[in-house]
Amino acid sequence: MEWNGTEWNGMEWNQPECRGMEWNGMQWNGIIRNGMEWNGMQSNGINSIAMEWNGMERNRMETIRFEDLELDAKIMRAITDMGFEAASPIQGQAIPLELQGLDIIGQAQTGTGKTAAFGIPLLQKIEPKNKKPQAIILCPTRELAIQVSEEIRRLAKYMHGVKVLPIYGGQEIGRQIRSLKDGVQVIIGTPGRVMDHMRRKTVKMDQIHTVVLDEADEMLNMGFLEDMETILSALPEERQTLMFSATMPQAIQRIAANFQKDPQIVRVVKKELTVPKVTQYYYEVKPKNKLEVMCRLLDLYDPKLSVVFCNTKKQVDELVQGLQGRGYFAEGLHGDLKQEQRDRVMRAFRTGRTDILVATDVAARGIDVDDVEAVFNYDVPQDDEYYVHRIGRTGRAGREGKAFNLVVGKEVYKLREIQRYCKTRIIPQAIPSLDDVTSIKADKILDQVGEVLQDSDLSKVIDIVEKRVLEEDYTTLDLAAALLKMMMGEEGEELLEENRPLRELEDLEDESRRSRGGRNGRGSRGRNEDVARLFINIGKNQGIRPGDILGAIAGESGMPGRMVGSIDMFDNYTFVEVPREHADVVLQAMRGAKIKGKNVHMEKANRK
Repeated sequence: MEWNGTEWNGMEWNQPECRGMEWNGMQWNGIIRNGMEWNGMQSNGINSIAMEWNGMERNRMETIRFEDLELDAKIMRAITDMGFEAASPIQGQAIPLELQGLDIIGQAQTGTGKTAAFGIPLLQKIEPKNKKPQAIILCPTRELAIQVSEEIRRLAKYMHGVKVLPIYGGQEIGRQIRSLKDGVQVIIGTPGRVMDHMRRKTVKMDQIHTVVLDEADEMLNMGFLEDMETILSALPEERQTLMFSATMPQAIQRIAANFQKDPQIVRVVKKELTVPKVTQYYYEVKPKNKLEVMCRLLDLYDPKLSVVFCNTKKQVDELVQGLQGRGYFAEGLHGDLKQEQRDRVMRAFRTGRTDILVATDVAARGIDVDDVEAVFNYDVPQDDEYYVHRIGRTGRAGREGKAFNLVVGKEVYKLREIQRYCKTRIIPQAIPSLDDVTSIKADKILDQVGEVLQDSDLSKVIDIVEKRVLEEDYTTLDLAAALLKMMMGEEGEELLEENRPLRELEDLEDESRRSRGGRNGRGSRGRNEDVARLFINIGKNQGIRPGDILGAIAGESGMPGRMVGSIDMFDNYTFVEVPREHADVVLQAMRGAKIKGKNVHMEKANRK
């Protein structure tokens, strides 16, 4: 297959027809396929197919629901259990092509739903009665391998007899061998550990029909190119090869040329979108405290109408139940509701009988209410454009609105991508303390009391109060305080995150760059107390490259490759820097490890 010449899989571009469509300059005669424009794009000589999503119109007009993809009933049941209704952009375009058996290059960022994009079609082809490996997924790190295996297991929940096994460095290999002997259909592994099993002949590749390279560019950055090529070369010629990558360097294109057959490139070309009238905030929280933080924000800002977004139907139902249990007027909206129920919920929201509408992205389409003062992203959206749709529900008709994002753990990096995409600023905020909320609540109630004092005849009520005070052993001040407490409701619970230091999203990148250090001796060697310097007993004379050492450390320890600092290679030994807090984990993981088949010994280096 020639990529850089005039041929693509033996077909010339200047022929009148190619794959049933006429080539006409830079467009396929303006044909709209699946609602997308297919434009020829030149990238290093490669004619790639890019999908233009037409900004927000693609999501609004042609959302693809999982039930429309003709999936196996058992997989569909698992997807329903997970609470998902509609496919994300990468899923909606990749899955139909993969179900046709085509090879795919998917350009997608982490957090866009790409695991399901390759996992669903992969499981669709698995034969449960065949206990041999039928699919293999390569991941750059142990952490990602475990994460992907958990997602695949959830999708295969009702496919009885289908076994999924992650294999990675740092885990006792004997246990993995026993699991493989018992029968496994789907293997998820790091390249180094997969190679170990291939050398031991404990993984049989003869019945593999699907291979996935997940985060392929990261595997290349970590020095796994040779391992990837060796593994791909050992697979059957007749197979489906799926490759997902955030970027498209030339090495990715070479792998595609050598190991894929006429791959279809699925790429989302996003237009810049901004929402200038909406002030956006984010709060770093723990999962168990999200409801408490949400309630504090509702009490503090007291929006007239609010829309709260969740990623799944299940989360919508749980959040509505939690809010109602705390006395809020909340209703849920998702795909399981009948039209009559949906109309009732929307009528209550428009008329103000319901203050808070909790919805999934799909169900919220078509909501057109001008008085929404705040949007809450209870879950960070899976796609950047979903974020724009969500916060566009407030700040309408020239009004100003607020958007609040509750962020858990690594979701903060996804939010950073959203900030870049929208060219906006999402402001870090401290979680409101109980004292803050109590003070605001009291002020609002007392303001209302002041209005009643001015506008109402209270003579009869004063007589009732005076009579009770004379009969009981308390003062009018005690009575007023008790009534105020009743109006304010139950106090919340103290949260440890209240004193968490705030982090600007744009500063996260700087932190990650600092943790990477340099790979050419430019790191802060000997000066940075946060870095540990490790000694390895192999070097240039053993045919080892820096990428081999980087890949081994990341693959065995599960630590992201970007956290490894400078790597200084000499003839027979090497020094490498890692964050001090990870040093012991790396040393433990590298015990008994091999790099390119050679036994290695690693220890902490003597201080200079």
